[in-house]
Amino acid sequence: MEKKLSVDHLLGIKDLTKEDIELIFSQADEFKEVLNRPIKKVPSLRDITVANLFFENSTRTRLSFELAEKRLSADVVNFSASTSSVKKGETLIDTVNNILAMKVDMVVMRHSAPGSCLFLSQHIDAAIVNAGDGTHEHPTQALLDAYSIREKLGSVKGKKVVIVGDITHSRVAISNIYCLQKLGAQVMVCGPTTLIPRHIEKMGVLVEHNLMKALEWCDVANMLRIQLERQDVNVSYFPSLREYSMQYGLDKKKLDSLSKKIVVMHPGPINRGVEITSDVADSDQSIILDQVENGVAIRMAVIYLLAQRRRGTAE
Repeated sequence: MEKKLSVDHLLGIKDLTKEDIELIFSQADEFKEVLNRPIKKVPSLRDITVANLFFENSTRTRLSFELAEKRLSADVVNFSASTSSVKKGETLIDTVNNILAMKVDMVVMRHSAPGSCLFLSQHIDAAIVNAGDGTHEHPTQALLDAYSIREKLGSVKGKKVVIVGDITHSRVAISNIYCLQKLGAQVMVCGPTTLIPRHIEKMGVLVEHNLMKALEWCDVANMLRIQLERQDVNVSYFPSLREYSMQYGLDKKKLDSLSKKIVVMHPGPINRGVEITSDVADSDQSIILDQVENGVAIRMAVIYLLAQRRRGTAE
C-alpha cells in the first residue's frame, strides 16, 4: 500500500510524525534524480493549480516553490501583496476566496502574522503549505536543512547540531529544533542572551553563549541571519553588528582552529561578513549551495504528497 502523509496541510513541523518526515525525504530522493536529468520535468501534477501568496518579501523561497511547482507540471498563480488589493484594505480571507474562486487546489503562503496559515486552513478548501508565518514556523526550510545533513553525513540521528544567532526572531530555528529532534539529533542554540528566548531549554535543547565551545561540541553549525526586520527597533539586542560579528560570526580562523571538521550551513540570505565570512560560506565545509538545490526537491516532495493525499480523500 502506498504511504501517505498523516496531515492535509503543511502548517508546521510540530504537526508531522517522524514517518511523515522520512516519507518526504524518500520522495525528495526520487525528485532529486529528476532534477539531475536533461529534462527536469515530470507530469505528476498536470491537473493541479497552485497559488503562491507572498504577503512578505521573499526571493529564494518563492522562486524555489515556483520552480518545484513547474517541475511537477502544475499550473502556477503568483500573488504579491505589494501589488495587490491588500494595499486597498482587502482582508486575507477575501483575497484567498477570490483566488479560490479561480479553482485553486493548493496555496503556498508566507505571511508576517504567526498562525495565519492555520487560520486559512480552517476557512478554505485547499491544501495549505506554510512558507513562513511570522516568528512561528518555516517547515520546508527545516526539512531541507535536515535533508541536507542526512545527505552529507549519512544520517541525522545522533548528530550534534548547533543553531547560532538570532533564535528569538527566527522561525527557521523553531522548525529546525522540532525537525532535528524528531529525527534523533541533539540540538544546541548559541547566541547572546538577548537573542535566546527564555525557557527554550523546555524544548529539550542545550544553551551555550560561547561560540567556540558550541563549535567544538557540534558536528553541524547552522548560522542564522540577524533578523533586523523582525526586531523591536526600540530595543538594543547587541552593541553593534561589528561586535556581534566578533563574538558570534564564523570566520576561517575560528573554523580552522577547531579540533575537527564540522559542516557549515546557512538558511540564507547571507549577510556576508556578519554571521559568516565569504571564505567560510564558499569553503568545502559549507553545504549552503546544496541546501538551495535540495530546497527544490523537498518542496516538490511536499507539494506532490499533499496533492496525492487530497486526491485520495476526494475519491
